[in-house]
Amino acid sequence: MSDTPVTPRSSAPAAATRRRFWDRAEVVSEPEGFAVRLDGRPVRLPGGAVLRVGSRALAEALAGEWQAAGGGGKGGDFAPSDLRLTRIAGTMLERIAPDRAAVIGVLLGYARHELLCYRVRYPALLVERQQQEWDPWLEWLRARYGVALRSTDGVMPVDQPPEALAGLQSVLEGLADGALAALGVAVPALGSLVLGLALVDGRLTAEQAMACATLDERTQMELWGQDAEQGARLEGLALDVKDAASFLALLHADS
Repeated sequence: MSDTPVTPRSSAPAAATRRRFWDRAEVVSEPEGFAVRLDGRPVRLPGGAVLRVGSRALAEALAGEWQAAGGGGKGGDFAPSDLRLTRIAGTMLERIAPDRAAVIGVLLGYARHELLCYRVRYPALLVERQQQEWDPWLEWLRARYGVALRSTDGVMPVDQPPEALAGLQSVLEGLADGALAALGVAVPALGSLVLGLALVDGRLTAEQAMACATLDERTQMELWGQDAEQGARLEGLALDVKDAASFLALLHADS
């Protein structure tokens, strides 16, 4: 086996596993960046691209994932969930770099149904909390990017102004591939492009963004009691947001 493939987030179920046959994962500096190698062999993504990034800090973290997943010659299996940062890097290299427009289109879909724009009419506690915690981020979006989104309450949908969507498209087009890859993980977990942009902009931590995005669920559990199944689902989403924030921090650690 000359190269070792990576299973990306979108192409395999979480239960899928692959055999591991290497002793050492390491980072090698190359003219194009920092590549991860297993016993001297390059890690290749499903599309054939070499797992190589521009940040040594990120490359070291990627190599650490591979070492933890199967290093030391122990043999056995590893799953996609063992390579969470690798999957984001794979998205950056093989999905976003060759087709940024497709990813931007998907992210804009979240703006059309932006979480922060849909408000409840009751209970009064949640109405007040939505105003206190969500209004500032819609105002931040307007002040930071000149984009004003419309809000609604109850169950009625709201159409966002074409100029607002055009403005958000311009914002996304100005982001680097790595930021788009991080948004591709964080935004679906948060249900909010606005909070995702605040995360990328460094205005929110992963924990703060997740707390804001789950305001409704947290308030409902406070009023009506804990739901173990919902709590487990939120923990999984929080891990996705944390992965995205870690990826961004490592990507820019050398700059």
